[in-house]
Amino acid sequence: MSRSVYLPKRRRLLKLAATSGGALAAGGVLGFPSISRASARPIITHGVQSGDVASNSGVIWARTDRPARMLVDVATNESFSNATALPPITAMPGSDFATKRLLKNLPADQEIFYRVRFADLHDSRNVSEALTGHFRTAPDSERDVRFAWSGDTAGQGWGIDKERGGMQTYATMAAHDPDFFIHSGDTIYADGPISATADMPDGGIWNSLVAEGVDKVAETLDEYRGRFKYNMLDEHVRAFNQQVATFYQWDDHEVVNNWSSAKDLSDDDRYTEKSIMTLAARSAQAFHEMTPISYVAEEPGRVYRKLSYGPLLDVFFLDLRSYRGPNTDGMQTEVSDESRIMGAEQLKWLQDELARSTATWKVIASDMPLGLVVWDKHKGENRVEAVANGNAGAAAGRELEFADLLRWMRDSKIDNVVWLTADVHYTAAHHYHPDRASFQDFTPFWEFVSGPLHAGTFGPNELDGTFGPEVRFVKAPTEEQGVNLPPSMGLQFFGLVDIDGQSRQLTVRLMDRDDKELYKVALDPVTA
Repeated sequence: MSRSVYLPKRRRLLKLAATSGGALAAGGVLGFPSISRASARPIITHGVQSGDVASNSGVIWARTDRPARMLVDVATNESFSNATALPPITAMPGSDFATKRLLKNLPADQEIFYRVRFADLHDSRNVSEALTGHFRTAPDSERDVRFAWSGDTAGQGWGIDKERGGMQTYATMAAHDPDFFIHSGDTIYADGPISATADMPDGGIWNSLVAEGVDKVAETLDEYRGRFKYNMLDEHVRAFNQQVATFYQWDDHEVVNNWSSAKDLSDDDRYTEKSIMTLAARSAQAFHEMTPISYVAEEPGRVYRKLSYGPLLDVFFLDLRSYRGPNTDGMQTEVSDESRIMGAEQLKWLQDELARSTATWKVIASDMPLGLVVWDKHKGENRVEAVANGNAGAAAGRELEFADLLRWMRDSKIDNVVWLTADVHYTAAHHYHPDRASFQDFTPFWEFVSGPLHAGTFGPNELDGTFGPEVRFVKAPTEEQGVNLPPSMGLQFFGLVDIDGQSRQLTVRLMDRDDKELYKVALDPVTA
């Protein structure tokens, strides 16, 4: 099926917006409404979202301001002339009145429209205004597929400055009408306070929207929840969420910078809660409450998973945060609990799912890059934060798990694998080849880096030669520009991936906030 059969994006966005009046408009400040029984009607406080869409299902999300029943209608046209009303579910304080539900038995390759309202539990006659959202189910045939990816939202204290366009990158991505969006991690910056003003490199003043609790590091469950709600105060984020399904993964800033179970906060005066695992548990609860990520029955709260988007594409989401050992010098010569970053169970899962995949393209969505050196500086020492250890020699430390994976992929003839990542706050294209590598037991592959969406810009990082990477493109701040550049300087990035339904060719474009195409490469699939 050609993409041209889809409802024109401009008309659909206008009609969706027309059903959205009143949401976020009543009660309270900056989208955090106070309950007024005089006004009575519940409020949809932070828009709607969808995510983890498959050929016959998708997850939707909304939040209200009080105990209420979530009323959902689902249709295949925006007039809702063929709508189905679903049984209500209840929003309660235990989840901060956030609710999500799985929509099932949907037709494949179909525009899906959903309409959400909330009915007050104390008086069912008092119902919120309706808010309508949209997503597109995965195809069951080889049609064109387009998706976007990036990471890093509201980092380094650069909050929502409406006078400078807010989180403009989300609006730029929406204009491309992707089938879905991969948020590659650092969905919030729980460790980065957002103040009302910040000094800019050019001498100007950045003026952020502020909300309760975001002017300090997040420690309590409500403070972690508040960071997700803060991002949804931005009009571009809400409009994007209403239109495009987002597939979420997480990294470190959802908890605290460079965290592992061994993270030591004893000398960090910003934190009164010193237990990193307590903070991680609170963050994980907020992450799953405030996003439309699907529920994994065998491990509630799990982030790694596979999502299939038709016969041309499977996406494998990694979690390089939850199962890692401590950040060390990364020079272990054998795989151990200390050297792991994926963990044995996740690695086995990935191999099994790759082996079962019949999709033409296998995209591995990794929250951290494979060959870029990322340091965790601790008391004057450089510790390895990502995978690469900077040694450029034989695989060691966290590289060992990936060496085993790459060797297994070669031996198992797992072809057409592309790696997508974020984390480092600039954009790049890397090609890996055994002829350039110290470890040579693998098939050549590409890794593409994007981000930030709305955060400070840094880089570029050093490349480690263990797996033979070569920079084919990079866009990062110059030495003259410095680091931690604000979003208004334009160095905010996302990637677009197009898979042609006829040729099966996969094309990657690296884009900036102003919608300038920075780099483009077309990859032909290996066929048996």
